[in-house]
Amino acid sequence: MEGKDWLVTADGEYQACKSLRAWDLITENYRLYRFLTELEDVSRKSSDESVYLAGIRQLVRRLLVNSYWIKTQHPEPDSKTGTSVKLLYDELGFPFTVQTVTFTKGTQSNIHNHGIWGIVAILKGQEKNIIWKRNPTAEHPNKIEPAAEIILNPGDIVSFAPGAIHSVEAMSDEPTVTFNLYGETRSKERFAFDTVRHTAKNF
Repeated sequence: MEGKDWLVTADGEYQACKSLRAWDLITENYRLYRFLTELEDVSRKSSDESVYLAGIRQLVRRLLVNSYWIKTQHPEPDSKTGTSVKLLYDELGFPFTVQTVTFTKGTQSNIHNHGIWGIVAILKGQEKNIIWKRNPTAEHPNKIEPAAEIILNPGDIVSFAPGAIHSVEAMSDEPTVTFNLYGETRSKERFAFDTVRHTAKNF
């Protein structure tokens, strides 16, 4: 699965990153259990977010190149909300969230951060990411403003540094399906932002 790699930082900046060719990542029997083990190893090797996120993006791309099973593990979108989430792995004490998400065209998320790093890979469809940055004032310390926009297509992988703020919208006529991976949730650092009232609320 060829595509572009991106890194979004907490200051609202984004950059294209080096991506290995899919051909170079093909390996025999690269299954979810091996991915999860290597994920733990990579995440412990460095505290530099540009380093560990690059390593995790490579693992995600290797998984998507080699695992047909992953590409089939997505639910139909909910008829009322336009979105559905399928948790792929859940073990007490395992410090990551691994899931797929399905959106119908036009479905939009709130504006949010994740309180930790995150990786999103596009499996099907197209997703627009609006990147936001903080612009605090004395009156509104949680004021944010749009900083950039990225259109993601199948094969693209975007990584979010801790503190990065974004909102997403499904763009294609067919449902958009993403593979989502997050570090250990820090609920006190995870916020949804209101651009009218200039507030941030834990969720």
